[in-house]
This record gives sequence, C-alpha cells and structure tokens, in this order.
Amino acid sequence: MVETTAAGDPALGPVWHGYWSDETDTQAFARQLATCPALAHSTLTLRGDLGAGKTTLVRHLLRALGVRGHIKSPTYAVVEPHSAIDCPLMPAGEPLQIWHFDFYRFNDAREWEDAGLRELFASPGLKLVEWPERAADFMPPVDAEIDIEPDPMRTDPDHDGARRVRVRAHSPTGRLLLAVLAT
Repeated sequence: MVETTAAGDPALGPVWHGYWSDETDTQAFARQLATCPALAHSTLTLRGDLGAGKTTLVRHLLRALGVRGHIKSPTYAVVEPHSAIDCPLMPAGEPLQIWHFDFYRFNDAREWEDAGLRELFASPGLKLVEWPERAADFMPPVDAEIDIEPDPMRTDPDHDGARRVRVRAHSPTGRLLLAVLAT
C-alpha cells in the first residue's frame, strides 16, 4: 500500500491519500484503521461507483474488528447490524455494535423514520455508510469520508483491484483516524 498525506483544504478538513494495488492492500488498510480506538464510536461514509470496493473494505474492516460469521451487503435491507464480541477496541466482554448502511436503493424520506435510522445513528457504536449522498438530507455529521475509485491508469486484468483512496476527516474523531493511517 502506497500512501501519502496532505494537509487538505482547511475548510474541508485534512486528507489522507492512498493507493491499493490489490485486495491485500485493502485488507491491510482495514486492519490499520481497526487499531484506532476512536473508530469504535465513529460514523464513516464510503463513496465510489458500483464495484469500487466499498463493501469489500467493510468486510475486511468488520473481520479486523472481530466480527464472525457471514457478512452480507445491506443493499436490499438498507442496514445490517453486526456485533464484534472480541473487539480489541472494547473492554473485555463488551461487544462493539456496528451498523453497515447501504442507501443505494433509498428513495423515500419516510423510510428514514419508519426504519428507526435516526435512533441507530444516535446510538453508540460504529456506523459505516455506503451511498450517503442518497440520504444526505437526513444524515448526521460524519467523522470521515472514504472515497474509493479504480485506478484509471491500471486497465490490465492483472491489476483489476488497483484503487486510489482518499480519506477526509470532518471531526476530531476523523483526525484521529487519519493519524493512524499516517503511521
């Protein structure tokens, strides 16, 4: 994983830039992010086109946090809850609650209230949000956004997993996450 850091636009927040040459780099990024205690109570958005690797990153992050069993995409359910029993970020015996949201099919404002999403976002734990722009009018402030895009310079099949990654911090928690990535 090649990485660089940049100060970013002060009005938008500091930024970390990285490059994943393949899924192994995605997994390494997830493991590194999972070492930050601030992650346990943060909200992260994941942006990128279909197939960019958002759900792959979430799966690796959930595994790094100790989630066991099948991890499926919440594309049709909007949200999938997870519990990490042996999460290294939590006190012994206390599980980390994680919610993985996918707003790709979100198109009804009533769904936000009917599904209890306001309460989920207000509760402690980690929130991972794919397609946040589809629920932008309802989303609370986020700590960091992760943008993933295929590397346009790598079109050969041997480097199909190559990705450019940008993480922008929007809060003190987000800045703690960036600090872990910069080490």
